[in-house]
Amino acid sequence: MDKIDSIMNEFVASLGFDHALNMFSKINSGKKLRSKLILKIAGLNEASLKLCAVIEIIHLASLLHDDVIDSSDVRRGSPSINALFGTKNAIMLGDILYSKGFNEIVKFDTKIADIVSEAVCKLSIGEMMDTLLGDKFNTDKEKYLKMIYLKTAVLIEASARSAAVLAGLDEQKYAIYGKNLGLAFQIVDDILDITQDSLKLGKPAMNDYKEGKTTLPYIFLYDKLLPYDKEKLTSLFKKELNSADIAWIKDKFNEFDIINLSINYAKDLGNKATSAVDNGELKNIVTSMIDRDF
Repeated sequence: MDKIDSIMNEFVASLGFDHALNMFSKINSGKKLRSKLILKIAGLNEASLKLCAVIEIIHLASLLHDDVIDSSDVRRGSPSINALFGTKNAIMLGDILYSKGFNEIVKFDTKIADIVSEAVCKLSIGEMMDTLLGDKFNTDKEKYLKMIYLKTAVLIEASARSAAVLAGLDEQKYAIYGKNLGLAFQIVDDILDITQDSLKLGKPAMNDYKEGKTTLPYIFLYDKLLPYDKEKLTSLFKKELNSADIAWIKDKFNEFDIINLSINYAKDLGNKATSAVDNGELKNIVTSMIDRDF
């Protein structure tokens, strides 16, 4: 992972703009799920490491824009780039990282370049869908699933698929794995926003609902509630929740066993992922992500 960070740093340094490099140095690059997938599929070599760096720099660009859209001051427990340098600088750094990512991906086989570039187009559509869905409480599970596929899963899918191409493996099987892993990953993240405290999350707990994100647990809950409680739930959408509001929502989650319902949905997606490939290490990634303390 340190080597991947070093390659990304070299990418930005090669542009010869110290201000961008300084901003980039303040980003917490995270656990690199996408890179771990690539290395477990394609092995450890110069090409796979460079592919990791390209995917990660594109992913970081999307997070920079995401934080601006959501007005997030914290990312992974540290101040966000827009909090440190302002929204204009954060947007422009995101543009720089996207552009450098494309500059590097075209140096790969055209098949890999096509997979990654198409994924980034879809990712941007997913961002826009997320914003549009945030205008009001969304009761449509299929719209939510399409949005998280485009916004989150598509780049994980592209990582697995392009790594398979690099290794001469069946790209479609690894695409199925990556897509379902990505969907499960986002659903798990949505569950943790509800079940974990602010210290573990590195951001305010139950922040998604306040930010206008109707995640799967809220959709499941809405379907279970009586009309009066449906109105109350939707009335709290995009509001600053006080302790009584939070207690009411959590009581309703418990009453209808919504968290376990959501976990089982993520597990089903995880099973679809692991059924697609015969790779023990990739199966372990799914297991460790879902079989955990919520």
